[in-house]
Amino acid sequence: MRRLWVERDIEAPAAVVWDLLTDTACWAAWGPSVRGAELDGGVLVPGATGTVETVGGVTLSFVITSVVEGSSWSWDVEGVAATDHRVLPLGDDRCRAGFGVPWLVAPYGAVCALALRRLDALATG
Repeated sequence: MRRLWVERDIEAPAAVVWDLLTDTACWAAWGPSVRGAELDGGVLVPGATGTVETVGGVTLSFVITSVVEGSSWSWDVEGVAATDHRVLPLGDDRCRAGFGVPWLVAPYGAVCALALRRLDALATG
């Protein structure tokens, strides 16, 4: 599926950003549309399931569809391919974080841009 990528360079180690992207306890801090999330079993691996609560109070189920440890992960939300997440090291203390949004929901890229600003603030905080 074609994706619109929204990216941001962050002055923090890739491992720090990766931890923020994969720890469901942090999702509400950087995700503007997320109020909370739970990952069944607590480990982000392909096939893992969980729930995400939106800021509108709606709870949705998800399944992790792919993980490249330390680099990227993707998920389906309610059976629909959702956002891809990735982080690329650009040096010891610098990386590029990004979200891939399906073209059908390209306007969601604006929400992802805000999420990247929040992720930056948390990582460099």
